[in-house]
Amino acid sequence: MQRPTGVIPETPGSYQFKDGAGRVIYVGKANNLRARINSYFAKVESLHPRTSNMVESAQSVEWIEVRNEVEALILEHSLINRYSPRFNIRLRDDKSYPFLAVTIDEQWPRAMVMRGRKRKGTRYFGPYPHPWAIHETLDLLLKTFPIRTCSAATFKQHERLGRPCLLFHIEKCSGPCVGSVTPESYGNLVSDFLQVMDGESDSVVARLEKQMSDSSRLQDFERAAKYRDQLEAIKLALERQQMVGERDEDLDIIGIAEDEFEAAVQIFYVRKGRVVGRKGFIVDKVEDVTSSGLAALVVERLYDDAPILGLPKIVVLPFEPERKELLEQWLTQTRSTKVEIRVPLRGDKRELHELVTQNAKQELNRHRLRRAADHTARSRALSELQDLLGLPEAPLRIECYDMAHLQGTDYVGSMVVLEDGLPLKRDYRRFKIKSGQGNDDYAAMREVLTRRLTAYIKERDQPISERGDRPGKFSYAPQLLVVDGGKGQLSVAEQVVRELGLEHEIPVASLAKKLEEVFIPGRSEPVEVPRGSDALFMLQVIRDEAHRFANRFHRELRGKRMTKSELDGIAGLGPARMKKLVAAFGGVKQVKNASREQLSELKWLPKSTADAVYAQFHSAPNIQP
Repeated sequence: MQRPTGVIPETPGSYQFKDGAGRVIYVGKANNLRARINSYFAKVESLHPRTSNMVESAQSVEWIEVRNEVEALILEHSLINRYSPRFNIRLRDDKSYPFLAVTIDEQWPRAMVMRGRKRKGTRYFGPYPHPWAIHETLDLLLKTFPIRTCSAATFKQHERLGRPCLLFHIEKCSGPCVGSVTPESYGNLVSDFLQVMDGESDSVVARLEKQMSDSSRLQDFERAAKYRDQLEAIKLALERQQMVGERDEDLDIIGIAEDEFEAAVQIFYVRKGRVVGRKGFIVDKVEDVTSSGLAALVVERLYDDAPILGLPKIVVLPFEPERKELLEQWLTQTRSTKVEIRVPLRGDKRELHELVTQNAKQELNRHRLRRAADHTARSRALSELQDLLGLPEAPLRIECYDMAHLQGTDYVGSMVVLEDGLPLKRDYRRFKIKSGQGNDDYAAMREVLTRRLTAYIKERDQPISERGDRPGKFSYAPQLLVVDGGKGQLSVAEQVVRELGLEHEIPVASLAKKLEEVFIPGRSEPVEVPRGSDALFMLQVIRDEAHRFANRFHRELRGKRMTKSELDGIAGLGPARMKKLVAAFGGVKQVKNASREQLSELKWLPKSTADAVYAQFHSAPNIQP
């Protein structure tokens, strides 16, 4: 790859390396884009082998400017989730940022990292770009406000033992499990912790400064030093939280870039004066709409569902929307306090809004290029598959099958679909193997393919509805059927298709994972599919998706079976109580080892059910006369 043309800015931002097909293969961040990107064009010998491989695979590099390094970090996270680049290390598959949560509905509230849906009785702070950012903040604040971070099971365990854990000894927990702190004092710690996290730390800092001064005046220098360290921890935590500005503001800044047919929308979420998240999407302008009308539609769609960060006090737009008063009334009613829609003309908000709008313009340009590149790449891949595999037509619908099991148990199969080169998830299917094949992938594959194709034969001749929809979920035949495996799996697929009389209608192929070899019927040697070609990439995508889908279903079944075998069938213990019981003790193993007294302490569990649970795992000894 040649060094990029044009002037690379010396500003913070994110950069993306792309391959020849326009796919993003690496996303990075930098405080100085020019210095960081230029570092990739040093001598190849000086680069790490994996970095060198990435640079050799890349054909171009692009970048996005932001205001500071923290925003670059958030943008990097967003782009990695969007593109799943092959040269980026992936630590998680989640779709949301982690939050710092405090369970204020418990007797002894707990601080922890949480994701996903919010629950009642818990205060949330964030989101943060990465879990380590939460742990750093939490670690600093625990030095001043030592509230517990342990699970319910760990808390109960040390409560029974009468001994605190290591966190108590290093002064990062006040030891409520052993009665080392009164409920009132612990409540004050939690209250101060929440105040600092809310950005209202002035009163807490003032009190600590006074206590430090008083201790110093009384020559209690050890206590004064402790208060000093606590103040430093609070100030450092607050500095790390600050992202933009210093004012206490809650607002959503919406940038819009549009052309005649489409628009790109970017939203920056600012809470307590710092950027805590961002979101973007493309709008397909299928009807004639003015810029003001588009702004109104964006606000309506964006706040139709309650956002995880809640509604802000101010919504900043590039131009006044249609029905502004009505929208403000609706947002105010939803939030229960006044919400304003503003169009900034000058000042800090105008500057920040220009940044968001610039990102929207860049996103619209990228979308145009990506759409063209993706369409070209998909068309090229389908044409290559037709030529390489000798298909009668381009395979607009490709189905791929894979099996998953654990030593023959919980045997499942998966079917995933690509239509026009894109995943068609509504047509994904999963199968439980019914014939008890044991550890036999060939027999399991035969069963899945037979069930799927028999259903197709049954449904294909049924009449089409008035809307033009075919009546069954298996009523479309694949134009290419792919199985995960080598010659053995291909032979099974070929036999099933031939036995059902579909050999002239449905072509089959297999993709062996070890050497990424493609086999088709009638050839002993693999088809020569060029490495790095769009055709091979498409086959790898659908094979990996089938593997992921099968493994996910297998884990679900195995988890249900393991839980069911332990607690199912106990009188009075339904699914809701079972879930609550496992949560109360911290796991099924702890439930099995619980004493009758511990089970009886659960006020919500009837005595008869508690006795039944205890009897299930503690049968009376058989005493011989």
